[in-house]
Amino acid sequence: MSDLVTGDAVVLGLRPARLPSRALAILLDLAVYVTVYVLLTVGLTLATASLDPAAQAAVGVACFLLLLVGVPIAVETLSHGRSLGKLACGLRVVRDDGGPIRFRHALVRGALGVVELLLTFGTVAAVASLVSVRGRRLGDVFAGTLVVRERVPGARVMPVPPPPPWLAGRFTQLDLSAVPDGLWLAIRQYLTRMNQLDPQVGAAMAARLADDLVARTGAPPPAGVPAAAFLMAVVHERQSRDAARAFRAASGVGAPSAPVPHGAPHGPLAPAAPAPPVASAYPPGAPAAPAEVPRAGGFAPPA
Repeated sequence: MSDLVTGDAVVLGLRPARLPSRALAILLDLAVYVTVYVLLTVGLTLATASLDPAAQAAVGVACFLLLLVGVPIAVETLSHGRSLGKLACGLRVVRDDGGPIRFRHALVRGALGVVELLLTFGTVAAVASLVSVRGRRLGDVFAGTLVVRERVPGARVMPVPPPPPWLAGRFTQLDLSAVPDGLWLAIRQYLTRMNQLDPQVGAAMAARLADDLVARTGAPPPAGVPAAAFLMAVVHERQSRDAARAFRAASGVGAPSAPVPHGAPHGPLAPAAPAPPVASAYPPGAPAAPAEVPRAGGFAPPA
């Protein structure tokens, strides 16, 4: 199952529904459909009492196919994968890539559901769901769909600590386009948990992540700046650029035609400016940084 990484390096994933919740949703759907089927059958029996037995049998078969096969397919298609039972249990049918299902997906699920759920009383569907890693029945396998949980407990996202005041806004010219999402995620996870790590282990991790970040940006490592503080400042700079880009997109304002002043985040069409030496990130008169000796080409944790 593919994970999606947002601009804040938060991993999003689909949580497959398991057998108990799916079984409860199916039972609720069947209870509604069977109730309507019984009432409609009684009404049709009274209305077709004057017909011959063959016509009555044909009407009964048509009613069965309409309510227990056609209606579930129509409901899943129109509701984009949420029937009454799934809505009550907080479930939804989606494609394997997370997109909404269409008529062909619902048709395959409904056709195989007659065999899996009705003719075998759910035995085949239960066995297939238990064997599958993502809890899929045969209808999901052939249709390329997946039943996921919509109502899940929200994970608390820990904020990234702010950089030191003397580092804020010092990396506005840094090129971050070559930094992959995996590295952003690793940096964010480190920064939100660095206070829980052993000091030496945390310093080694910060030095390694800072070296990877410097290698991706192509800028020389800043002299005298601790690796953890450097990571905080660069992550803060990326979040500022994402926020400015989102604000411009929401307000409909295009890229500026005039040169971007120093300190403003770069937009997609902003003119490129020569990157200043990053070594000037530590201004004169600033408090001394923690003991961390930079080595050639990167950071080194304290001995």
